[in-house]
Amino acid sequence: MTGTASASSNDSPHEQVIIIGAGAAGLTAGIYTARANLSPVIIAGLQPGGQMTITTDVENYPGFSEVVQGPWLMTEMQGQAENVGARIIYDIVTNLDTSIRPFRLAFDSGKVMSADTVILATGAQARWLGLKSETTFNGRGVSACATCDGFFYKGRDVAVVGGGNTAVEEALYLSNICRSVTLVHRRGSLRAEQIMQDRLLKKDNIAVEWNRLVVEVLGDDKGVSGLRLASTTDDKDKEISVDGMFVAIGHDPATAAFAGAVELDDEGYILADAGGTRTSVDGIFAAGDCVDKIYRQAVTAAGMGCMAALDAERWLGEQK
Repeated sequence: MTGTASASSNDSPHEQVIIIGAGAAGLTAGIYTARANLSPVIIAGLQPGGQMTITTDVENYPGFSEVVQGPWLMTEMQGQAENVGARIIYDIVTNLDTSIRPFRLAFDSGKVMSADTVILATGAQARWLGLKSETTFNGRGVSACATCDGFFYKGRDVAVVGGGNTAVEEALYLSNICRSVTLVHRRGSLRAEQIMQDRLLKKDNIAVEWNRLVVEVLGDDKGVSGLRLASTTDDKDKEISVDGMFVAIGHDPATAAFAGAVELDDEGYILADAGGTRTSVDGIFAAGDCVDKIYRQAVTAAGMGCMAALDAERWLGEQK
């Protein structure tokens, strides 16, 4: 929805910049807009810090010679944003009205706010299998990001769960690091592009468990030791020995509150200008994993947060 009518709720707090999301993208946007003297408000939502708060060892974020912990990194980033002038509100945006100017935001608490410009940085959540044992070993052998955690399994045996492009990409990536990779797929054929399937099947250290479902992650205090696989074709259960499991069955962007407010693609990701952060609505910008379905890294999310902040600052200057 777009429009230029004036907001009528004069009793609601008004801000120049509201940033929805407090992960790497949102906090970086907060740092840059605060340093531009725009006094941004960051809406932290349900999971302040984003997916990094459930990531233990972080070895690929630039600037740290030693491994750091994801929650610590996000705490430091939030502290930096607050120190330069960003304000954090712990609430959830339930509706964004882009049909009026300034934009109107409704919150779960019942609060209403308005803003001249909004940066959407709500991220995305990996889809999980829903197993109790999967949760038990999350961060101790279970991951949803090969490029984030694959290095920790160098020379070891791992499994990838899924059958689409993401799963095949993760398996191919891991095959260059790990001793062996087992792709577990519930069907008898893959959904990935044919050229990627061909590459996968030519790899000597990649095996495929067809028509199989992971029903239990096996392990002990040291971490994952194997998987129990059920059959989708009436075969017997079997166990395989692996040191890690990578779940690659997709992500869900946290964009439900923006349906109808900005243009989304058929998977729910926010559509933005190629190589930029401008959305379908003038004055609304987007950054991080709610836009990016390819890289999904903290460092790329932070980079997009910087871009969105600079775009928003320029846009506000143009309005004046």
